[in-house]
Amino acid sequence: MTELGFGAATLGGLFAPMTDEEADAVLQSAWDAGIRYFDTAPHYGVGLSEERLGRFLAGKPRPEFILSTKVGRLLVPGPARDGVAGFHGTPHRDRVLDYSRDGVLRSLDESLQRLGLDRVDVLFIHDPDDHEEQALHEAYPALARLRDEGVVSSIGVGMNQTRVPARFVRETEIDCLLIAGRYTLLDATAGRELLPLCAERGVGVVNAGVFNSGLLADPRPGVPYDYGPAPDALVRRAGAIARICARHGVSLAAAALAFSRDHPAVRTVLVGMRDPAEVWQNVTAAAADVPAALWTDLAAEGLLP
Repeated sequence: MTELGFGAATLGGLFAPMTDEEADAVLQSAWDAGIRYFDTAPHYGVGLSEERLGRFLAGKPRPEFILSTKVGRLLVPGPARDGVAGFHGTPHRDRVLDYSRDGVLRSLDESLQRLGLDRVDVLFIHDPDDHEEQALHEAYPALARLRDEGVVSSIGVGMNQTRVPARFVRETEIDCLLIAGRYTLLDATAGRELLPLCAERGVGVVNAGVFNSGLLADPRPGVPYDYGPAPDALVRRAGAIARICARHGVSLAAAALAFSRDHPAVRTVLVGMRDPAEVWQNVTAAAADVPAALWTDLAAEGLLP
């Protein structure tokens, strides 16, 4: 995997609608920047993200990129409901949660149809927060069989909490884990138990949501935090971190990326991008030199998680 991955929720209209032309432009910029890992899901824009990403990748040499998608939500025809789950400009479809064996197999088959590709490399069980038993005892065995048969290369679970993923790491033979928003400069709860457990068990971590939906890229009131309005206390905390970063000549985004990938279990950092300018901002930030003195100063001010 490349050090920086492309989180394709934006292609599904997360926070604001996106045109096909805008989707192609941001994907081409990511490709030109050397990004070769792309993550999507049926949930993102009720299939719109998969469709757009698949059209773009269809023109690229298949051995040159890694693609992941997810299971747990089936898509069915439904009315237009703009803004549901934060996605805008989406097709007329609804999401139906299904972590059964048949649901997993159907989900993968339908994802491949939307992608227009013959395989994905990584398959994650997506957000089984309230369905952990079914996910463990039905979805996981189905994924394990797909891996054994060579249909997919790696399997895992993708969530934005730590308790259920830790159970998967302990009780199953998953290869990887996608954790969103839980190992960042504002919330490092995954560092307490989950990431050390992954390092111990050899489970590779895809660290997503490293800007906590935007606040760690643009620390001002009105910017989202974890898909909702940022609390004032966190806006102030992010602003304080940014001021110390500025003293060291480092952007807040660069510090956020450096912190989020600096754990032995983390294999790649997944970032959502809306346009070519954001791609190059993130690529530049990821390549920035972050001095050790920055972490010392943040710790002295009580601003390191």
